[in-house]
Amino acid sequence: MDLLDVAARLVAVLLAFLVLPLLVGQGEHKVMAHMQGRVGPMHAGGFHGWAQLVADGVKFAQKEDIVPAGADRRVFRLAPAVALIPYLVVMIAIPFGPDGMVGQVLDAGIFFVLAVLGVGVLGSLMGGWASANKYSLLGGMRTAAQLMAYELPLLLTAASVAMAAGTLSLTGILAAFEWWWVPWQLVGAFVFFTAGLAELQRPPFDAPIANEEIVFGAYTEYSGLRFAFFLLAEYAGIVVVCALTAVLFLGGWHGPAADTLGWLWMLLKTGVLAFLVIWTRVAWPRLRADQIQKFAWTVLVPLALAQVALTGVVRVVIA
Repeated sequence: MDLLDVAARLVAVLLAFLVLPLLVGQGEHKVMAHMQGRVGPMHAGGFHGWAQLVADGVKFAQKEDIVPAGADRRVFRLAPAVALIPYLVVMIAIPFGPDGMVGQVLDAGIFFVLAVLGVGVLGSLMGGWASANKYSLLGGMRTAAQLMAYELPLLLTAASVAMAAGTLSLTGILAAFEWWWVPWQLVGAFVFFTAGLAELQRPPFDAPIANEEIVFGAYTEYSGLRFAFFLLAEYAGIVVVCALTAVLFLGGWHGPAADTLGWLWMLLKTGVLAFLVIWTRVAWPRLRADQIQKFAWTVLVPLALAQVALTGVVRVVIA
């Protein structure tokens, strides 16, 4: 690739990173407003509350940026960036369409993506540790425990797809994809998507930020734009998890007229999964911290192992 091509790909990834999470955030306002009868998000700016997200941005920008007196100031200020930047890096490796519509093709794309996603969660742990607040520290510890529990089923189900395709490259997986994989890998898709929600601390796995128990967890002492960066990281994480689920289990850009409309199929699948994430927030009550751990080790891990074993059997039969 020449310099111009590299620059174009980086600009495209950056635009996707800046636009898609904001669309998910706006969509969450509207979907929750319709499902729960919320009046406010439907009126800001006039038609269908189009300016709600703009109002939120202005509100965060106007708030005072406060650092607690006893905080580790350097780590406290660095944590939002650690939480946000890994999702930008991950988007470089996700193929959004055929014919090279990817920032960079990586031979070990799955390992790269999952490793970088694990780094993003550390931002919450850093923020909780550096805040000099026991509620924040407790939220950070819950985040760390949740990460350790749900990283294993996430890796196992991704490995199942890699076994089926015979490659660790995300573009290679899409090149080898067959539609009959969808029912065969359905359990793995459920486990991967659920584990992704838990790593993002999205409901019902939001015990690390349980308002009634620990105020707002690792983010209690954050305000203004630093808090907004954590929210943006959450929405960027939703985009990444949904896009990875679409790539690994739903064929990504595969669909009718994929040569010309492949990017549209990828966006539609990602959007539908993002809608499910929002719907889950509305429909499911929060699990307790012990229930979250039990669900990971007694339900998701056995299901992930069963999916890997099934993939091995199918591969042997096909061979």
